[in-house]
Amino acid sequence: MEVTLLGTGDTTGTPTVGCGCDVCEQARDPDDALREQLRDRGVEVGDRGVERTRFSVHVRNERTDETLLIDASPDFRTQFLREDLDAPDAAVISHIHFDHLDGLGNFYRLTRDMPVYAAGEVDPATGQSVAQSVRERYDYLDVIDVKARDPFESFRVAGLDVTLVPVDHPPLACYGLVVEDPETGTKLSLSGDTSYEVPQASRDALAGADLLLVDGILPADRCDTHPAGGSHHDDGGVPMTYGSKHMTIEGATRFGEELDAGELRIVHLSHYLPVETAFDAPLAVDGERFVL
Repeated sequence: MEVTLLGTGDTTGTPTVGCGCDVCEQARDPDDALREQLRDRGVEVGDRGVERTRFSVHVRNERTDETLLIDASPDFRTQFLREDLDAPDAAVISHIHFDHLDGLGNFYRLTRDMPVYAAGEVDPATGQSVAQSVRERYDYLDVIDVKARDPFESFRVAGLDVTLVPVDHPPLACYGLVVEDPETGTKLSLSGDTSYEVPQASRDALAGADLLLVDGILPADRCDTHPAGGSHHDDGGVPMTYGSKHMTIEGATRFGEELDAGELRIVHLSHYLPVETAFDAPLAVDGERFVL
C-alpha cells in the first residue's frame, strides 16, 4: 500500500483564511529550517507554503494499481492537482460533516462510475445512515454509486480489505477505517474525527497497524478555550479529548501507544499549536507519503 496524506487539517485548515497567528504565518512563509525538516520527511514545500487542507487520504494498491480515496475533502481539486493524481477507483466516506464529504461533487466529468462506500446502520441523530445521507445529497450525480456496508464486516475494494469501525464524534455517527492488504498483511488504521472514547471493539480492530492516522486537534493545555473544557482525563488530569468531539494531541499520542501502532501521524490538526513544534512529527502535514 502506498498511503498519501492529502489533507491533514481541521475544518478551517492551515493556514486559516484571514488569520495572522504565528503558525499560519509560518505556514505561509516557511523558513529554510522548516523546509529542510519537511524535506527529510519526503515533503517538498511549494509556492503555497506548508499546508494542512481538509482531511482526506489516498491509498494505492501497488500490486494492482487501483486507488481508494478515504473521505472526500472540499479541497479535492487542489489536493489531486498538487499530488498529480488521477481520479480514484472508489471512495469511502466516514461521516457526513462537510469537510469529509463535500469533495464528492468534484467527481462530475472526472469518471463515469464512482462506487462510494459508507456505513448502512441508521444514525439516531439523523434518522438515516451515512450511506443514505450521501445518496440523498448527491442524488443529482449519476456517476456516484453509493454502497452501504455494515460496521465490522470487511469488504474488498481496490484489491484491499476495508472495514468500517464505529468511533465517537457526537452527535453524528462516525466511523474509523481499517485497510489491509490481503496478500502482504500490511495494515492502515485511521479515524479523521473522534474523541478518545472509542469503543473497545473498535480499538481492537484498529490495533496493531503499521500506520495509524488519528485525530488530534490541539494541545491539552488549550482545552480551556472550549465551553465544555476537556474530557476523558488521564490519571494525571490531562484531558484526552477537547470538548467532546476531538482528541487532544496528548490523547492521540496515548491512543497510538495503547494501540501499538508501528508509526503514528496525528491528523485533523488546527492552527492552535505552539509555533515551535507545529510542524514536527508525529504531527502530520499534507503530502506525506508512506509505503506499507
